[in-house]
Amino acid sequence: MLLFMSPLVDGETVDNGCSFEDWIRYDREMKDAGVWVSGHPLQDLTTCTTVQVGPDGERTITDGPFAETRELLGGYDVIDVPDLDAALEWAARSPGATGPGSVQVRPIAEIDVPV
Repeated sequence: MLLFMSPLVDGETVDNGCSFEDWIRYDREMKDAGVWVSGHPLQDLTTCTTVQVGPDGERTITDGPFAETRELLGGYDVIDVPDLDAALEWAARSPGATGPGSVQVRPIAEIDVPV
């Protein structure tokens, strides 16, 4: 999985200079190469709702992500590639990896759950 991260400064994402067309071209390249499985951009940070459940089972619901972080997850793509090197190559080609942005590459855990 490729996780597209944008840095935050004073609660605002930093523009890395890539355009919507850059993302369209990147998505098309992955689909044409047959590696793209699924993916979605995420809506703006202001649409986030956070749920926490305390030890007593009581839910606390707050607007926004209030984690102490300097990065924002902007979206993700799931790709099917033979190894880490291929995943790193696709991550490096991403518009999200340019400028102050970054792409986290993480394998999806395969867990057998009894049905």
